[in-house]
Amino acid sequence: MIREAFQDLKRVRQISMIAGRYGFADLLERTGLRKADEKKEDSEHASSPVARRFRLMLAELGPTFVKLGQVMSTRADLLPADFIDELSTLQDKVPPVPFSDVRAQIKASFGKELEELYSEFAQEPIAAASMAQAHKAKTKDGQSVIVKVQRPGISEQLRADLSVLHYVARALEAVIEEVGVYTPTGIIEEFDKAVHEELDFLNEAANIRAFYKNYESVTHTRIPKVFDELTGRTVLTMEFIEAPKLSQAKLDEAGKQALAKIILEGAFKQLFVDGLFHGDPHPGNLLVLDGPVLALIDFGLVGRVTRQMQDTLVQLVLAIGLKDSDSAARILYRLGTPDARTNLLAFRKDIDAILGTYLPTSLKDVDSRHLLADVLNLAVKYRIRIPREFAILSRAAIATEGILRSLYPEMPIAEIFMPYAKQLLGDRYDPSQLQGSMMKTLLRLQGAADELPMQVQQILLDLESGKFTVTVKAEQMNELNQNLRAFAVVAFAGLCACGFIIGTFIAFANKNWEIWGIPVLGLLGIAGTIFLWSTAVVRQLWRGFRKVSIKRFITRK
Repeated sequence: MIREAFQDLKRVRQISMIAGRYGFADLLERTGLRKADEKKEDSEHASSPVARRFRLMLAELGPTFVKLGQVMSTRADLLPADFIDELSTLQDKVPPVPFSDVRAQIKASFGKELEELYSEFAQEPIAAASMAQAHKAKTKDGQSVIVKVQRPGISEQLRADLSVLHYVARALEAVIEEVGVYTPTGIIEEFDKAVHEELDFLNEAANIRAFYKNYESVTHTRIPKVFDELTGRTVLTMEFIEAPKLSQAKLDEAGKQALAKIILEGAFKQLFVDGLFHGDPHPGNLLVLDGPVLALIDFGLVGRVTRQMQDTLVQLVLAIGLKDSDSAARILYRLGTPDARTNLLAFRKDIDAILGTYLPTSLKDVDSRHLLADVLNLAVKYRIRIPREFAILSRAAIATEGILRSLYPEMPIAEIFMPYAKQLLGDRYDPSQLQGSMMKTLLRLQGAADELPMQVQQILLDLESGKFTVTVKAEQMNELNQNLRAFAVVAFAGLCACGFIIGTFIAFANKNWEIWGIPVLGLLGIAGTIFLWSTAVVRQLWRGFRKVSIKRFITRK
């Protein structure tokens, strides 16, 4: 335990030195992670934009911080667009682990030697990342597979770095002004949960099986098969699909248009029918077979949406398409979790300005990248907490739009989307479906109507009996209450200190209970006086402490 604590302190020191080299020394000094008089090293990246320096710093800090940057790149509601662009380019550049370690990991997972499980197994990996590496292999019945093997010792390394990250997050939270909707500790806790889910390959295997089932009857999309008997928490075996990546595929104009329609229809199916969507659909995760047929790979990041979320998304898209800023504002407000009371009138005006900017003519002219970024910035401005699923969805939507623009810029997106919208809206307002949203709404209205007379009667009885109370909360009253409490504590400490001082003089005068000629009671009085005085001073200084704004750091070019 003590050894781990010293290792964590050493790691904190290393982080502060690396961060200082990339121009974040001022922020670290406010957190106490770096001394103000410590020598600041000159960096060759001093003139680079802040977002680039932040990305380079994470890359140098190692695998855990690279993974943190990759996770943060999915949260356009947390960081500005230039940070998202930089973090999206973060790649794991780590040497592969020795084949002997791979062999040992497989034996530890299944209790059998590698040769007992696979007929062939390539010693050189086809890909190596910070958490795992992938090898081509063949099963005993000759099927070509990809075996994803977790790096030995990665769990312990992540534990140590996560411990440091939690400490750094708490330190930053104490000095950063822009906390409220999202806090550093909240971000690290979310990252902690996500990275532990990724460490368990059974989660990714479950995602692949769910996609495989959803696309079982779809001929133009292929999902790799999972080999359950060769899959565990640290080893994942799945079907090898031999095909070029979308970025490397050679397609004619007709093939590009057909593939673009497959991608768009697949995105609508995942989002509005299955409720399970691929969270990272970049060209490297899309393979192109003859037909064309699209194959999806890498299911480490997926998003899930409920039926209620689907209905909300349909309404939001229709409101945006109709430039109905009032409906769009209310839907966005309902979609998120307000951290404080929101001025809906001002929120609607800002939404109206955004729609006027990005929807000059029709839905086909939508610049979704900037539209989504501005909407998410508005959510932060009005302290509306966006669910993680919608943050992942925004990244997936931006990546999909980029692919569609490169394949088929003139594709009529609205025409393809409208059948899904009509179907979902029809289901929502179809009374014949007992599980439809309209029936649920009617039941809630009936329940409210039945309960209203009873609630009114209860209020009248409380008024008559004098039990009716109204609770009023005011921030200024709370602040005044805190100030009075602080004054009382300081005054009490001062009175106690005065008493100790008088008692000390008396003790020195009487010289009772001496040790080496020094009165014991006098020493205790001096110690008590110093303690109370220092406590009052520290409390007063801490109350006068002002947090630092990081806006100037992340907006500096």
